[in-house]
Amino acid sequence: MKKSKAETAETHKRIVEIAAQTFKKKGIDATGVAEIMVAAGLTHGAFYRHFASKDALVAEAAGASMDVFVEAAQAAAAKGPSAFVKYLQDYLTSEFRDGVLGGCPVIQMGSELARADTSVREGIAKGLKQLIDIAVKLAGDKPGASVQDDAIFMLSALIGAVTMSRLMDDPAFSERVLQVTNKRLLKPSSKRRNVGARQ
Repeated sequence: MKKSKAETAETHKRIVEIAAQTFKKKGIDATGVAEIMVAAGLTHGAFYRHFASKDALVAEAAGASMDVFVEAAQAAAAKGPSAFVKYLQDYLTSEFRDGVLGGCPVIQMGSELARADTSVREGIAKGLKQLIDIAVKLAGDKPGASVQDDAIFMLSALIGAVTMSRLMDDPAFSERVLQVTNKRLLKPSSKRRNVGARQ
């Protein structure tokens, strides 16, 4: 029996969601198309009715993960600078560090995404720029270039801190990486004005 367009779209969406979660958990290279399709309750052959290649699936899955991350950031920003800063601070916690399924796909799959094809990187780059724009808008009438620089640094440090924390084999030092970044990056500073300074 032929599926309706709505059913096909729902199946497509389910495959993308399962792929996004599995890629975050196991990595892109370590995850096969057959594994994803089995998890979706479908045959391997059905994959090619939805995607031209694994790269096409990776592009959609990574883009969908990034969209969720950006939408959550936008929702936090809509509540004001303090809520946005709190949203960022939630990533600098052991709970997020030890999780693998939520949050920014760059933190979960950064090195693999950097080696991916152009279509994958385009979606991720778009999301990162959106996050920077959110921070810039919250800064109000401060000088544009300076605020954008702060936003770039903030996002880079956030991603780097969680990644570094995950690599540490000393739990205490791993926690310290998060705490130091939280203190230096997201707290008001007399030497550097950033989004956090408007709490």
